Amino acid sequence: MVPSFRREGVGRPRKRYVLTSSAQELFPKKYDLILDTVVDALLAREGEGYVSALFADAAERMAREVAKEVPRTGTPQERAENVARSLNRLGFRCMADRAPDGSIRITRSNCVFRHSAITHPFLLCDVFDKHLTEALLGQSGVDLVDSIGRGGMRCTHLIQLR
Repeated sequence: MVPSFRREGVGRPRKRYVLTSSAQELFPKKYDLILDTVVDALLAREGEGYVSALFADAAERMAREVAKEVPRTGTPQERAENVARSLNRLGFRCMADRAPDGSIRITRSNCVFRHSAITHPFLLCDVFDKHLTEALLGQSGVDLVDSIGRGGMRCTHLIQLR
Protein backbone atom coordinates (compact mmCIF):
# COMPACT_ATOMS: atom_id res chain seq x y z
CA MET A 1 0.00 0.00 0.00
CA VAL A 2 1.13 3.48 -0.81
CA PRO A 3 0.12 6.32 1.53
CA SER A 4 -0.80 9.78 0.31
CA PHE A 5 -2.00 12.90 2.11
CA ARG A 6 -4.99 14.96 1.01
CA ARG A 7 -6.52 18.15 2.37
CA GLU A 8 -10.21 17.73 2.99
CA GLY A 9 -11.34 20.92 4.64
CA VAL A 10 -10.26 22.20 8.03
CA GLY A 11 -7.55 20.46 10.03
CA ARG A 12 -4.65 18.25 9.24
CA PRO A 13 -4.46 16.50 5.86
CA ARG A 14 -5.96 13.02 5.84
CA LYS A 15 -3.75 10.07 5.14
CA ARG A 16 -5.18 7.80 2.42
CA TYR A 17 -3.86 4.47 1.22
CA VAL A 18 -3.93 3.12 -2.32
CA LEU A 19 -3.09 -0.46 -3.28
CA THR A 20 -0.11 -0.91 -5.55
CA SER A 21 -0.46 -2.78 -8.84
CA SER A 22 1.28 -5.83 -7.37
CA ALA A 23 -1.16 -5.81 -4.43
CA GLN A 24 -4.11 -5.59 -6.85
CA GLU A 25 -2.83 -8.80 -8.49
CA LEU A 26 -3.31 -10.68 -5.20
CA PHE A 27 -7.10 -10.49 -5.52
CA PRO A 28 -8.77 -13.51 -7.12
CA LYS A 29 -9.36 -13.27 -10.85
CA LYS A 30 -12.11 -15.22 -12.59
CA TYR A 31 -10.86 -15.04 -16.15
CA ASP A 32 -12.12 -18.58 -16.68
CA LEU A 33 -15.73 -17.37 -16.49
CA ILE A 34 -15.37 -15.02 -19.42
CA LEU A 35 -13.18 -17.45 -21.36
CA ASP A 36 -15.72 -20.27 -20.98
CA THR A 37 -18.58 -17.96 -21.96
CA VAL A 38 -16.75 -16.71 -25.06
CA VAL A 39 -15.71 -20.25 -26.07
CA ASP A 40 -19.27 -21.52 -25.70
CA ALA A 41 -20.58 -18.64 -27.80
CA LEU A 42 -17.93 -19.21 -30.49
CA LEU A 43 -18.63 -22.94 -30.59
CA ALA A 44 -22.36 -22.30 -30.96
CA ARG A 45 -21.88 -19.69 -33.66
CA GLU A 46 -18.84 -20.90 -35.65
CA GLY A 47 -18.34 -24.58 -34.79
CA GLU A 48 -15.46 -26.63 -33.45
CA GLY A 49 -13.28 -26.39 -36.57
CA TYR A 50 -13.20 -22.62 -36.46
CA VAL A 51 -12.60 -22.46 -32.70
CA SER A 52 -9.84 -25.10 -32.93
CA ALA A 53 -8.06 -23.05 -35.59
CA LEU A 54 -8.49 -19.94 -33.43
CA PHE A 55 -6.94 -21.69 -30.40
CA ALA A 56 -4.06 -23.07 -32.48
CA ASP A 57 -3.35 -19.57 -33.79
CA ALA A 58 -3.56 -18.11 -30.26
CA ALA A 59 -1.08 -20.74 -29.01
CA GLU A 60 1.39 -19.87 -31.75
CA ARG A 61 1.02 -16.15 -31.03
CA MET A 62 1.61 -16.76 -27.34
CA ALA A 63 4.59 -18.96 -28.15
CA ARG A 64 6.15 -16.19 -30.25
CA GLU A 65 5.92 -13.85 -27.26
CA VAL A 66 7.23 -16.41 -24.75
CA ALA A 67 9.92 -17.64 -27.17
CA LYS A 68 11.70 -14.30 -26.95
CA GLU A 69 13.15 -15.54 -23.66
CA VAL A 70 13.65 -19.21 -24.65
CA PRO A 71 17.03 -20.07 -26.17
CA ARG A 72 16.57 -22.19 -29.32
CA THR A 73 20.05 -23.70 -29.12
CA GLY A 74 21.33 -26.71 -27.25
CA THR A 75 20.35 -30.33 -27.05
CA PRO A 76 16.67 -31.30 -27.15
CA GLN A 77 16.87 -31.87 -23.37
CA GLU A 78 18.27 -28.37 -22.81
CA ARG A 79 15.59 -26.83 -25.05
CA ALA A 80 12.89 -28.68 -23.09
CA GLU A 81 14.36 -27.42 -19.81
CA ASN A 82 14.34 -23.85 -21.19
CA VAL A 83 10.69 -24.27 -22.22
CA ALA A 84 9.84 -25.57 -18.72
CA ARG A 85 11.50 -22.54 -17.10
CA SER A 86 9.58 -20.16 -19.38
CA LEU A 87 6.28 -21.90 -18.67
CA ASN A 88 7.00 -21.70 -14.94
CA ARG A 89 7.28 -17.92 -15.27
CA LEU A 90 3.74 -17.97 -16.72
CA GLY A 91 2.43 -19.83 -13.68
CA PHE A 92 2.68 -23.43 -14.83
CA ARG A 93 4.57 -25.68 -12.45
CA CYS A 94 6.56 -27.91 -14.75
CA MET A 95 9.79 -29.76 -15.24
CA ALA A 96 11.57 -31.53 -18.07
CA ASP A 97 13.24 -34.91 -17.70
CA ARG A 98 13.85 -38.19 -19.52
CA ALA A 99 11.05 -40.72 -19.74
CA PRO A 100 11.90 -44.42 -19.25
CA ASP A 101 11.69 -44.98 -23.03
CA GLY A 102 14.36 -42.31 -23.67
CA SER A 103 12.02 -39.62 -24.92
CA ILE A 104 11.94 -36.22 -23.27
CA ARG A 105 9.05 -35.58 -20.93
CA ILE A 106 7.63 -32.22 -19.90
CA THR A 107 5.37 -32.60 -16.88
CA ARG A 108 3.11 -29.84 -15.56
CA SER A 109 1.53 -30.20 -12.14
CA ASN A 110 -0.36 -26.91 -12.41
CA CYS A 111 -2.50 -25.64 -15.24
CA VAL A 112 -3.09 -21.91 -15.51
CA PHE A 113 -6.21 -22.71 -17.55
CA ARG A 114 -7.42 -25.46 -15.19
CA HIS A 115 -11.13 -24.59 -15.03
CA SER A 116 -11.40 -23.94 -18.77
CA ALA A 117 -9.33 -27.05 -19.54
CA ILE A 118 -11.79 -29.15 -17.57
CA THR A 119 -14.72 -27.45 -19.31
CA HIS A 120 -13.18 -27.62 -22.81
CA PRO A 121 -10.39 -30.24 -22.68
CA PHE A 122 -10.11 -30.71 -26.44
CA LEU A 123 -9.56 -26.99 -27.12
CA LEU A 124 -7.29 -26.22 -24.17
CA CYS A 125 -5.33 -29.49 -23.93
CA ASP A 126 -5.29 -31.09 -27.37
CA VAL A 127 -5.21 -27.90 -29.41
CA PHE A 128 -3.87 -24.92 -27.42
CA ASP A 129 -1.46 -26.66 -25.04
CA LYS A 130 -0.08 -29.04 -27.68
CA HIS A 131 0.47 -26.21 -30.21
CA LEU A 132 2.06 -24.01 -27.55
CA THR A 133 4.51 -26.75 -26.53
CA GLU A 134 5.38 -27.63 -30.13
CA ALA A 135 5.89 -23.99 -31.07
CA LEU A 136 8.11 -23.33 -28.05
CA LEU A 137 10.20 -26.42 -28.73
CA GLY A 138 10.37 -25.72 -32.46
CA GLN A 139 9.32 -29.30 -33.07
CA SER A 140 6.13 -31.04 -34.08
CA GLY A 141 5.09 -34.47 -32.92
CA VAL A 142 4.67 -33.71 -29.23
CA ASP A 143 2.33 -36.28 -27.69
CA LEU A 144 0.02 -35.28 -24.84
CA VAL A 145 -0.26 -38.47 -22.79
CA ASP A 146 -1.97 -37.15 -19.67
CA SER A 147 -3.82 -33.94 -18.87
CA ILE A 148 -5.42 -32.20 -15.92
CA GLY A 149 -8.30 -31.22 -18.21
CA ARG A 150 -9.12 -34.90 -18.75
CA GLY A 151 -8.99 -35.75 -15.05
CA GLY A 152 -5.28 -36.48 -14.69
CA MET A 153 -3.12 -35.29 -11.83
CA ARG A 154 -0.75 -33.55 -14.27
CA CYS A 155 -0.21 -32.74 -17.93
CA THR A 156 2.51 -34.82 -19.52
CA HIS A 157 3.98 -34.22 -22.97
CA LEU A 158 6.37 -36.72 -24.57
CA ILE A 159 8.80 -35.45 -27.16
CA GLN A 160 10.18 -38.14 -29.42
CA LEU A 161 13.78 -37.46 -30.40
CA ARG A 162 14.41 -37.28 -34.12
